[in-house]
Amino acid sequence: MVCPSWFSFLLYNPVRKYFTDRKRVLAESGVTMNSVVIEVGAGNGFLTEALAEYALKVYAVELQQGMVRKLKRRVDRFGEKVSVIKGDIAVVHLHKECADVCILYFSFHEFGNKQQAADAIVRVLKKGGMIAIYEPTIEVGKQSMVETSLLFEKRGFKKVRERDELFTRFISLRKL
Repeated sequence: MVCPSWFSFLLYNPVRKYFTDRKRVLAESGVTMNSVVIEVGAGNGFLTEALAEYALKVYAVELQQGMVRKLKRRVDRFGEKVSVIKGDIAVVHLHKECADVCILYFSFHEFGNKQQAADAIVRVLKKGGMIAIYEPTIEVGKQSMVETSLLFEKRGFKKVRERDELFTRFISLRKL
């Protein structure tokens, strides 16, 4: 189930900002100052804001209109540096091999069609590009993360790193 937009106050709040090292997320995801990043499931902009402060360009893809409205307000100050795209990544058409990094921050488990979404992500990432997937341990078990990793490995990615912490599971993969 997709997190409803009326619940977004939990996604962006001072406590979450305090306990989430967004700079660490960017670093371990492979984001640099020259990166073009696609954030899929951008929500209300909790991570998008940090991406916009650091990366060269951010494409923030979000499915829900309520979240898109909040996201646009949050990133408006970044101007053309952030493009907000309303839609499902499985059907949104972005330029082929336009991105260096794709970040799925607590969102992939909510995707309706993971196969199509993975195909779309493969299409937009450049060769050598990175995909970083973060998931909540309370909703996503270790086996689900293994299956997610295999989904991308079958599409030409190689796992670079993984970790499990109290609240977060993480994998990163590189497109070969």
